[in-house]
Amino acid sequence: MRASKEELPMLLKAGEATIRGADWEDMRVAIVSVPAGTDFGPLLEGHPDDRCPSPHWGYVVKGAITALYADGSEETSSTGDLFYWPPGHSVRAEDDTDIVMFSPQHEHGAVIEHIRRQGGD
Repeated sequence: MRASKEELPMLLKAGEATIRGADWEDMRVAIVSVPAGTDFGPLLEGHPDDRCPSPHWGYVVKGAITALYADGSEETSSTGDLFYWPPGHSVRAEDDTDIVMFSPQHEHGAVIEHIRRQGGD
């Protein structure tokens, strides 16, 4: 299987932030593009600890993005970095950022539906 960014369906659009993706077997593959300053925290309200319950593995194509954890720790991934975010995180974009992300399809699908209910398109 393969897909270009333009071939992937739009899963979510919230302002200039976009998530394009597809389900391949039991994995969700996605390209996430967010402008500097994007904070997913308010969109995750209502999940346990108001944090994302899905794990994600990915690669930062450009920019910088910070994972925020309930214990107050933070971890910033920048252009060229691989990352893993366990369940229980939020994220904030430090720069205009593009990432390629892999997540369990069911868990990520539930998060996308939650974000839509919170005000994403």
